[in-house]
Amino acid sequence: MFAFQDQRSAVEVAFTDRFGGLSTGPYAELNLSTRGGEGEDADTVRSNLGLVAAAMERGAPPGSTTGLDSPTEAGGAVRGVVAMRQVHGADVAVVGDDVLEADPEADALVSATPGWALMARGADCIPVLLADTDRGVVAAVHAGRAGLVAGVVPRAVAAMHDLGAVRLTAWLGPRACGRCYEVPAALRDQVAAAVPASWSETSWGTPAVDIAAGVAAQLDGVAAEVVDVGRCTIEDRDFYSYRRQGSASGRHGGLIWVRA
Repeated sequence: MFAFQDQRSAVEVAFTDRFGGLSTGPYAELNLSTRGGEGEDADTVRSNLGLVAAAMERGAPPGSTTGLDSPTEAGGAVRGVVAMRQVHGADVAVVGDDVLEADPEADALVSATPGWALMARGADCIPVLLADTDRGVVAAVHAGRAGLVAGVVPRAVAAMHDLGAVRLTAWLGPRACGRCYEVPAALRDQVAAAVPASWSETSWGTPAVDIAAGVAAQLDGVAAEVVDVGRCTIEDRDFYSYRRQGSASGRHGGLIWVRA
């Protein structure tokens, strides 16, 4: 279920893989979205999200990178998983005390309210999780090529600062790596013009974009410690990949929350 976990003070972080859920067919097993494919059942996705929330409640020891095989004392009550209707933009939604009636249309969620598990989904785009672990301000960000150029990560950082965040840790989740994410040369030039660090070549010598390198460069000026999970969704079948699977690809997630 969890390909990576970390805990810093009261902040817990997790990136899901494809295992431990109820989805079948091309979505098997832990698909966390109904929007990525051509017919995944909404009830199944809700059940998968419930399984993830329950696993997060059980907690993870600091620095853990394994699944939750047994409960630990690190967990606590999850008020709910808050997701987004991701549109490859740079809008940021702030999650407070009120229960949300619907997923906000945004590509970043920010909160200083304990208990909400903020989630960014991905299937080649990168889920980025951010926290000021001392002050309990967290964010979940979905960054693809368009979001990278639009500056969704810097905008999330600015929103965190507005909520009192000072010193940040950033976790970069599974994504299409710069050695696999092939694009036309004109598109690479367009992205690199905005974020030069994103310029890349595939392992076979064609133009590519390195989204993670671009995000890391954007974080370089905000005194953030960067933890790079470093797994490529195109190469690693433990994760969903739109490039590899097409329109029936599911979505994995990056989740972050502050224990109450």
